[in-house]
Amino acid sequence: MSSSDSAHQITVQPSGRSFSVPAGQTILAAAIAAGIGLPYGCKDGACGSCKCKKISGNVTHGAHQQKALSDAEEAAGYILTCCARADSEVHIEARQVTDESSYPIRKLPVRVAALQRRSHDVMQVRLQLPAVDNFRYHAGQYLEFILKDGARRAYSMANAPHLLQPGAPAVDLHIRHMPGGRFTDHVFSALKEKDILRIEGPFGSFYLREDSDKPIILLASGTGFAPIKALLERLQHLGSTRPVSLYWGGRRPGDLYLDEWVRSFQAQLPQLRYVPVVSDALPEDGWAGRTGFVHQAVLDDCADLSGHQVYACGAPVVVDAARSSYIQQRSLPEEEFYADAFTSEADKHAG
Repeated sequence: MSSSDSAHQITVQPSGRSFSVPAGQTILAAAIAAGIGLPYGCKDGACGSCKCKKISGNVTHGAHQQKALSDAEEAAGYILTCCARADSEVHIEARQVTDESSYPIRKLPVRVAALQRRSHDVMQVRLQLPAVDNFRYHAGQYLEFILKDGARRAYSMANAPHLLQPGAPAVDLHIRHMPGGRFTDHVFSALKEKDILRIEGPFGSFYLREDSDKPIILLASGTGFAPIKALLERLQHLGSTRPVSLYWGGRRPGDLYLDEWVRSFQAQLPQLRYVPVVSDALPEDGWAGRTGFVHQAVLDDCADLSGHQVYACGAPVVVDAARSSYIQQRSLPEEEFYADAFTSEADKHAG
């Protein structure tokens, strides 16, 4: 039996925690099963959120995108745990390894409780959870729909968990229509109230770090606002006094589909500063606010991010641009950039 056919031990530094990876399973999948809170996002080799340094050992990578892990990074010893399989005992260095922060991942049926159009191409889908299942998650995390053929689609919960009603818990998702997209075409044309769907979750390491008092910048593009909304509700629930700046970007004003909600929420979170940014406004929009790319608006406003935390969510191009520019140009500590890039099926299978 070759070394790749047997289980291998993975040790995570600096925590010293370890777990076993069965043959054929990725390091990340085994970590999730063991309740080890490694950072990750898409689980498909597209976003790079799970990238970490390999201290020792050998791994074999499955298919992944160059922007998630370049050849140079791989040669320097970096790995993507979502698509790396262990060929020996492996030691890695990864942040965000937690015990108490991980909730059990469950598969469960959900019922469509309500469908509400938030804009021409954004549907708010409310999912009724089984009252007996006690589905728990962190504000900012996501769930996955399991389709009939086993394919999956991931969406973030848009409401903080403390808002779940006892006896009738429900989560809200913000789903953007991707024309030609198998799942979103169904949502916008055929899905109806009382339909039963199957989900698994919670997933993701995008959640509020509550042990810090640093000022927060929340950066959202499009429906990347969904988990950001949950973070705002969590901050209010905690009674946090941390300064918070929300930058929300869209192509047209209508893409900021809960603009009025944000403005009214400022009364509950007085330290919240809101900066909506529109990149492609038309004359008939009558837009008088900030224009351009949303990540650039932060650069324009902030000369120094060395004392901040940034939570960024939305299109991968926005998240990637924010990460590199804030770290390189504004001295943001790399470990204080938390991201969830919304990778579509097209993104995942790009070259």
